[in-house]
Amino acid sequence: MPRRENRVGDATSKERDSKTTIYNRLRVLRAERELSRKDLADAVGVNPQTIGYLERGDYHPSLELAFRLSEYFGLPIEAMFSPEPFQPLSETLASKNSRR
Repeated sequence: MPRRENRVGDATSKERDSKTTIYNRLRVLRAERELSRKDLADAVGVNPQTIGYLERGDYHPSLELAFRLSEYFGLPIEAMFSPEPFQPLSETLASKNSRR
């Protein structure tokens, strides 16, 4: 069988298998609001295990689920999910205080 050329928008199986890490703040947001995984799952219409998978980075949310979470928390998606690790809040606060 001849090998297919990789065209624009056509990923090879190796490219499909490699996943970009998506970092999130779901655990922190949930803890701030004193929500259980079940509470959050019920609010956005998923299984509580899905919330656990998301928090551990085992699963990436669909765009639809990202929008539902964004709406629930009242935050933009990019405040909750990022391709880069988030700076710990303690470091963010320390750098703001040192600028004063």
